[in-house]
Amino acid sequence: MANVVVVGAQWGDEGKGKIVDWLSERADVVARFQGGHNAGHTLVIDGTIYKLNALPSGVVRGGKLSVIGNGVVLDPWHLVKEIETIRGQGVEVTPETLMVAENTPLILPFHGELDRAREGQNAMAKIGTTGRGIGPCYEDKVGRRVIRVADLADDATLELRVDRALVHHNALRAGLGLPEIDRDALLSSLREIAPEILKYAAPVWKVLNEKRRAGNRILFEGAQGALLDIDFGTYPFVTSSNTIAGQAATGTGIGPGSIDFVLGIVKAYTTRVGEGPFPTELDDADGERLGTRGREFGTVTGRKRRCGWFDAVLVRQTCATSGMNGIALTKLDVLDGFETLKVCVGYELDGERLDHLPTAADQQARCTPVYEELPGWQESTEGARSWADLPANAIKYVRRVEELIDCPVALLSTSPERDDTILVTDPFAD
Repeated sequence: MANVVVVGAQWGDEGKGKIVDWLSERADVVARFQGGHNAGHTLVIDGTIYKLNALPSGVVRGGKLSVIGNGVVLDPWHLVKEIETIRGQGVEVTPETLMVAENTPLILPFHGELDRAREGQNAMAKIGTTGRGIGPCYEDKVGRRVIRVADLADDATLELRVDRALVHHNALRAGLGLPEIDRDALLSSLREIAPEILKYAAPVWKVLNEKRRAGNRILFEGAQGALLDIDFGTYPFVTSSNTIAGQAATGTGIGPGSIDFVLGIVKAYTTRVGEGPFPTELDDADGERLGTRGREFGTVTGRKRRCGWFDAVLVRQTCATSGMNGIALTKLDVLDGFETLKVCVGYELDGERLDHLPTAADQQARCTPVYEELPGWQESTEGARSWADLPANAIKYVRRVEELIDCPVALLSTSPERDDTILVTDPFAD
């Protein structure tokens, strides 16, 4: 059976939630493999809106196993609240339907405090973090001082892990003018939350490999977008994990040979939240129109997203770094009514033409887009469910995007409703 990885191909907010939900009907397991509760996925199902952060999108679908992999960093208190919220919407969540990897790192309150303190003191170079402690938790993971889910099961181990973390963090906090962490209060909070988390704990790597051998279909769900990847994104304005498709293997413990299809989610225009370079950004009426029609506000932060024309250079780049087999093009309906559309086909930097975004931050900031103009359409594409429902110029736009990014369209989304989707190639096809 085919196993599919879904990743964002831009700066996040591409509409992964809807596509993962749409695909989850064909999957047996849906697994998150990186990021934290800074990711926001909005699903609209039969008129009900579900807003998820840490939970995999498949959790709202009955009969599926949802998995939080070891590549995720997990705020245990937030997870419990999120579970309570969707239970209130009628979604059943049990240890039979949700599994958390035993080696998943935990985001603790001092991670968020450190995150916000740093951002508040970096007035000259803000990263645009959500302040939820994602970065500091990943730092502790690679610094070998993080507390993991399995540590909650043994009090002696938990105390050792907390003491190791506090040696580091109390020194940092002193430099930032923050008070020392209350060790006893922290341990008390962890002991209290432990039973709520441990009931979901499991050796995810083992379960997923057994599911694969049994012929189950696994859908791997990424968070954020490939341009926020810690290695291949617009550094330092990136997230603190690898967001490209290769992370699906290391973030869950399944071998890369088990991945059969990589689907990149691509918005028909471009948006970005927070700081960092954005070559096609529009500070005019067109940018305002894209933001208004596309309801471009962050699911987590509520921040207004920066909007711009489609950047084929960047998407071609992320298609390559993630090895995408196809894309799901979303929000095509937002472009309805434009007389002319622009697509970035290259950059100019100091008089030189480039076909990729350079690595150096100063060069990224100086890149200016080279545009190709395409005719728009006046008809509505909202709710289209077949090619026959699309205006001719909308089809031409989609075909030109395919050519420019060197990757075919597998799915086309024309509204937030899950059924308003045109299937070209089924990623789960054997």
